[in-house]
Amino acid sequence: MAPRQLPLDLPHRPALAREDFLVAHSNQAAVALVDQWPDWPAHGAIIIGPPGSGKSHLASVWQEKSGAGRSAASRLVAADIPRLMAGGTLVIEDIDQGIADEVAIFHALNLARQNAAHVLLTGRNPVASWQVALPDLRSRLSALPLVAIQPPDDALLRGVLVKHFADRQISVGEALIGFIMLRMPRSLAAAQRLVERIDRQALEQGVEITRPFVAKVLEAETLPDLFDPET
Repeated sequence: MAPRQLPLDLPHRPALAREDFLVAHSNQAAVALVDQWPDWPAHGAIIIGPPGSGKSHLASVWQEKSGAGRSAASRLVAADIPRLMAGGTLVIEDIDQGIADEVAIFHALNLARQNAAHVLLTGRNPVASWQVALPDLRSRLSALPLVAIQPPDDALLRGVLVKHFADRQISVGEALIGFIMLRMPRSLAAAQRLVERIDRQALEQGVEITRPFVAKVLEAETLPDLFDPET
């Protein structure tokens, strides 16, 4: 058996600038929402979409543009609000994956409305499915403008694969991208995980990224979660 190379666990920095975001029909509305700020029709807005669809990327673009504070809903508490909203804007992420303090989110939305400020919220699913117990908060959230990122089309999925490889300084040909697309789930999250695993296993084994190598990665029994739509 050939010796395996232990990859250096160097930090990987994805490109998160506005010009790095690939715009397609499936995400046009969300991109337009971010680009239209600060001319929003309300004091807040919501972007929803499946894992890996670009919500966090767009939130990063808006954060850079607006100077917003940022927190996951599962960590946000009332004491954090003055600091995070000092600049008048706040990103609250993954609100449907757990809320630490509903009053904190309600307070943030009230401050934004009173002070002509803005809050951007993200989640996977429509507001009606969010586990929100506070009636006033549910009412406020339901009244906010919402845009949904749709499943990717071929052009976007192809572009995202190329981008993830490029983020890791890996050059791949069009034929290999086409080979991958025919055999992978229609999910941007799956595209990200697949490129990560191709890169890591190529480093471990000290081999080039070729079609036979990628085929083995796709066929590996260790990848069932790649095809799980819930992850």
